[in-house]
This record gives sequence, structure tokens and C-alpha cells, in this order.
Amino acid sequence: MTPLIEFKDVYKIYKMGDSNIVRAVDGISMQIEQGEFVAIVGQSGSGKSTCMNIIGCLDVPTQGQYLLAGKDVGMLNDNQLADIRNKMLGFIFQQYNLLPKLTVLENVEVPMLYRGVPKDERFERAKKALERVGLSDKLNHTPSQLSGGQQQRVSIARALAGSPSVILADEPTGALDSRTGRDVLHLLQELHGEGNTIILITHDNSIANTAPRIIRLADGKVVYDGPSGGKGAVVQAEEGEAAVL
Repeated sequence: MTPLIEFKDVYKIYKMGDSNIVRAVDGISMQIEQGEFVAIVGQSGSGKSTCMNIIGCLDVPTQGQYLLAGKDVGMLNDNQLADIRNKMLGFIFQQYNLLPKLTVLENVEVPMLYRGVPKDERFERAKKALERVGLSDKLNHTPSQLSGGQQQRVSIARALAGSPSVILADEPTGALDSRTGRDVLHLLQELHGEGNTIILITHDNSIANTAPRIIRLADGKVVYDGPSGGKGAVVQAEEGEAAVL
């Protein structure tokens, strides 16, 4: 089978000034199969956010190939990349990115609106997604009327409603208290159990360990790729910080 996501010797190189070269992603090769739950973990500056941007078609490699469902993303133009983001990818962000003047239901409908999904279908899919995350009684609320955890559940419903091939979760618990964060991670685990492909981006070992597989990055390279709990999976504390257990 063709991997859902494949990096073939991918580089992302930035030129800073006249002579300083930064290799944000430095020759990464990896595969992620459909239905996997993978955490990409690393310290600040490890390259995990750049990897997420490439996976999410927000950026393209400087060198190498990124294949999404067998399609070479680096060969696509901006309109084609936008189309893939809208149809194949669901995003969950740390800050929720909800539109404050829209209702919860309308926020979930927005990506489908851009896809041209008919009104009745948008409504049914958004309603079903909100029911899935436990917010069926909040359809007509605005984001300001919700707790942080509820707002993050809205963003998860928004990602789900489009039936994406991949759900990308970028530090999804970063703005939440620990208990609410655990609830959100439990929901992601449930979604994985239902067959969804989930990629979790984090710097926190305890969050990464909720995924069965961990890809750990350092200095733009993969330094570990294997089961959570395996030797080498743990991100070491940065200088002056306590280790995250």
C-alpha cells in the first residue's frame, strides 16, 4: 500500500542574511500509514513546526519529496495546495482559531462553505461533528460563551466535519488546564480508535506518550522513530528547565 504520508530526504533550508544557512528540516525520511496516531515531538527549534507546515501543505520542501496519498506536494501550485488543505486536512490549533461573531455551528461549517458543500449537508455534517465531541447543546452559542476546553472541542468538530484524510493537532492542549487537556487528548485517542489518522505536534513527553508511535526530532533530523515509551523517545529538558515526564 502507498503510505498516506511520505517524506523522501526532505530539506527545508532558510537563508538568514548573506551567509547564514538554517536547515530547519535536514534530510528527513519517514512514512505514516493511514489510520496511525503519531506524535512528532521535539524541543523548540527541533524542526517539528516546519514538519507540520510541510505535512499540512502550508509550506513545501526546499529539496526532497513530500508525497501525500502518493501525490508529490512540491509540484503543486498555491491553488492546488489550498484545495488539498481544504479537502484532505483537518487542523486543530492551540488557540482554536474560531470566528468570534459566528455561532459554534457556523464555525464548524466554514471550511465546508469554501468547499461548496450544499447548505443542508453542511448543517447535518456540522451538527453530527458537534454531537461527536459532546457539544450538541451548544450549537447556537458563540465562542465567548464557551470554556477553553469547549472551544477546543469546536475546533476538533470543525476538523472532523470535513472528513479529512489527516487530522493535524498542533499543541492542542497548550492553552488548557491539565484536566481539560487530558479530556482533549482522550478524545483524540477515541477518534484514532474510530480509524482517523492523527498527527500530534508537541514538545511535551507526557502528551506525546498518548500516541502509540513517536517521531522525535532534534536539529531538523529524526533521532527516534518508534513506540512511545521506547528508549530515545523522551525529549531531554532544555538548559534551565525541568524535564517533562
